[in-house]
Amino acid sequence: MRNVPLASVDAVPRPVLAIGTDYPPGTLLEMHSHRRAQLLYGATGLMEVGTSDGAWVVPPYSGVWIPAGKPHQVRMMGVSTRSLYIEPAAAPRIGEQCEVLKVSPLLRHLLLEAIEVPAEYQELGRDGLMMQLVLHEVSRAQPLPFFAPIPPEPRLAELCIAFLHQPNIQVSPGEWAKRLHKSERTFTRFFRQETGMSFGEWRQQACMLAALSRLGAGARVTAVALELGYDNPGAFSTLFRKRLGVSPSKFMEN
Repeated sequence: MRNVPLASVDAVPRPVLAIGTDYPPGTLLEMHSHRRAQLLYGATGLMEVGTSDGAWVVPPYSGVWIPAGKPHQVRMMGVSTRSLYIEPAAAPRIGEQCEVLKVSPLLRHLLLEAIEVPAEYQELGRDGLMMQLVLHEVSRAQPLPFFAPIPPEPRLAELCIAFLHQPNIQVSPGEWAKRLHKSERTFTRFFRQETGMSFGEWRQQACMLAALSRLGAGARVTAVALELGYDNPGAFSTLFRKRLGVSPSKFMEN
């Protein structure tokens, strides 16, 4: 099914529905939720996903798992999506948070093929068997580290959200400690308690998410490095390669 509203087929008694949708660059899907769980796969472009838990960046050839009923918003940057909508009882992944998943070559081909399947497919025929295999491959998909958690404490959450909008690797924990009227040592413990990460780990992760978004939008590596406050492009590329296993330019080619 292509460019079909989910609402028009949601009630069809099938465990999995597959829909392909094309979005103009910059499309923002405001906060919403689905009765079914969703695997949102970007066949092209890049997506930014936000929930009350934090922020994810979904690069090309990756997908994001969205649990049933999870409120989320998505910004599309030149994306053509292939989505699976899965009945909660058939969901192949557990947990209440979104996950960015590595889409294997097999799963990618299955997703491309699945959108050709009608809503009321034969469950015991070829289409039903393919949907069963899709669910199996989704359950096996490897999570990717493209997430920055938002803490529950309101004042710290406000600082984290502002940082995600304007990240800079040079921001120090001491600056945030002063704004929260805490000593740096107390702030360091507080930050880890609230996010499960050290301030340095969270800051680096948030900058990586921003880098992926900017690179996906076509920005040059040098411009991204300087915008995020790195001393030079080489330092940024080294950290990127250490974190993600490939250089920035190679990553966007994959």
